[in-house]
Amino acid sequence: MNIDKLISEMTLEEKASLLSGLDFWHTKPIDRLSIDKIMVSDGPHGLRKEKEGERGSIEATCFPTASSLACSFDRSLLEELGKALGSECIAENVSVILGPGANIKRTPLCGRNFEYFSEDPYLSGEMAASHIKGVQSMGVGTSLKHFACNNQEYRRMSVSAQIDERTLREIYLASFEIAVKKAKPQTLMCSYNKINGEYSSQNKKLLTDILRDEWGFNGLVMSDWGAVDDRVKGVAAGLDLEMPASGGKNDNIVIEAVKSGKLDEKYVDICARRVLELVDKHCDAKAPVSWDKEKDHELAGKIESECMVLLKNDGVLPLKTDESIAFIGEFAENPRYQGGGSSHINSYKVTSAVDAVKDICEVSFARGYVTDKDETDKALLAQAVEAASKCDKAVLFVGLPESFESEGFDRKHLRMPDCQLELIDEVCKVNKNVVIVLHNGAPIEMPFADKVSAILEGYLGGEAVGKAQVDVLFGKVNPSGKLAETFPRKLSDNPSYLNYPGEGDIVKYNEGIFVGYRYYDKKEIEPLFPFGFGLSYTTFEYSDIEVSHDELDEDQILTVRVSVKNTGSVAGKEVVELYVRDTESSVIRPDKELKGFEKTYLLPGETKQVVFKLDKRAFAYFDTSIMDWHIEYGKFEILVGSSSRDIKLSKSVYVAPKEEIPHRYTLNSLCCDVFANPLGKKLLYKALGLGKKGSKEEQAVEDFKILALGEMPLHSLVSFIPNDKISRATLSELVDILNAEA
Repeated sequence: MNIDKLISEMTLEEKASLLSGLDFWHTKPIDRLSIDKIMVSDGPHGLRKEKEGERGSIEATCFPTASSLACSFDRSLLEELGKALGSECIAENVSVILGPGANIKRTPLCGRNFEYFSEDPYLSGEMAASHIKGVQSMGVGTSLKHFACNNQEYRRMSVSAQIDERTLREIYLASFEIAVKKAKPQTLMCSYNKINGEYSSQNKKLLTDILRDEWGFNGLVMSDWGAVDDRVKGVAAGLDLEMPASGGKNDNIVIEAVKSGKLDEKYVDICARRVLELVDKHCDAKAPVSWDKEKDHELAGKIESECMVLLKNDGVLPLKTDESIAFIGEFAENPRYQGGGSSHINSYKVTSAVDAVKDICEVSFARGYVTDKDETDKALLAQAVEAASKCDKAVLFVGLPESFESEGFDRKHLRMPDCQLELIDEVCKVNKNVVIVLHNGAPIEMPFADKVSAILEGYLGGEAVGKAQVDVLFGKVNPSGKLAETFPRKLSDNPSYLNYPGEGDIVKYNEGIFVGYRYYDKKEIEPLFPFGFGLSYTTFEYSDIEVSHDELDEDQILTVRVSVKNTGSVAGKEVVELYVRDTESSVIRPDKELKGFEKTYLLPGETKQVVFKLDKRAFAYFDTSIMDWHIEYGKFEILVGSSSRDIKLSKSVYVAPKEEIPHRYTLNSLCCDVFANPLGKKLLYKALGLGKKGSKEEQAVEDFKILALGEMPLHSLVSFIPNDKISRATLSELVDILNAEA
């Protein structure tokens, strides 16, 4: 496709027509110029393609949701998932699948958290990048979403996220930045909400200044469905494609804006070019692929088994086939395995734990509760208690029904249904070996945590979740997932608690950079389960941490090596997590931040060396005075462990910036800041008559005087110091000398 030639031959009306959809899922064709349409379709954990000419969507594989996938901490696993999704798209002639979602889990109440990876931007960005690489390796495009700050469903189409620049860059944009730079998604989808008063769909700073000019993104930006406010502002800001179709209404508004001089036609050309570039990538028919739905179903189960997190085990797991076992709970037979909303998949088939366990051993089953209402069914409860009383071990399949969490609304609390909590209490009274298997898209409170013997977190595990659960419960698969978010003991512990959901259409991100474990660590609040936590059926030992440099410049790469040994009796995988701590900083920073992770497979007794590479960003913070990432010279601790609260090894390094940010002095500068500058101290001490040697008592008086003066701005010295050498003119001269030196 000769895009330059096409644009030169197009009328304004034709170019404007390309900037919105043909219908709900297709771009517009232009028959006169042989420009074809392409199809996009919902994702991100399965293909939700609508059937042609009838209601509903095609049968497809429902893979685990992002909340589960992130717990794998496994880049290669996400690429494998992406390749399977890409193949399914090719089989169905879908050019772009809408996903993955890289928004940060600011609050556990967000109804769409199941679709997002993590509270940590580094983990979220790495998982999203791997997902994108997998899909796009098959020649299918992705749409990284929702850019940006879609952290709640409550008033999501009108709320403005009021957020400071540093927090925006370090937390809420960082995951997108990693994915854009590492994986180069073909498209990116803007969010519904406003950021600091401006809708994302027309936010030039977001869509052009940062995304394109700073990060180098050269793909297409589309709107979320119905997210457009002012289409003319959106075109100028860099929103290329409005979805879905607007019936030509917004196309006509764009045309009129150009004709009236309100909008420069060059912006229409830029957006039209990006649409054509995307179409050009997909206009040639791809080689047909066979869609083996059974194979993908098995893959979904394999992936979920790598994601499940063992939160507690008092020795009751793994289960043994010669034990008497009861599976209890509606979710054992009819699991909740995906979230509600636009990502809802018409699953090829569903394997429950009751189905899967038939291939291993006999278990008794009792339904225990209903999911259509939160009321205890006395008969079902009695049957469950009786089943539990007659077995060695009782496995309860519980969690959140779809009515408790979905796209479109936020949760009101972190509680499970009361009927399920009552079931757990009653079963614990008759059986001391109770295992909890959870189905939920986000953290829950666990008043039963101290009563039960084991807790297995599966999140929303996809259509083969039952096979994965049984494989882990019986030890065919050794659990290796780690939590990608903190589980608080209670909702009020969460850092966003006082600022969520906002007032009217304003939500203030007053917790700043202290999201998730950053907050719990800084405040020394003990969570229910910390970020990065997860148990195994084996044990691991960390040793021999090495760093390539004791001192390095910001341009150098720090290589960190650590040895990990499987000290148990079964093979297993360990996620080795690396955090960085700035030991002394002039700005407020978290206690530590995740900057590396690697998952490694170890046989019993085997030792492997795990290697990390850390660049400048691992040590930097975003400095708003220079609007760039900056490192202050000083000591940093490299922390390696098995969770954010279980650091095994540490090593210190010194990192130096290329150049220090010069401090600019004014007459409003505090004396203590001037004293911190050697030249400033010398000049100001001389003017104030300080620094003379005297008796111990005289020195104590001077020290107190320096301390008191330190909190005064320079201009105040004129009034408070009866000294001919202190005048506004002499102080201005001192300021000029210091700034000239800087």
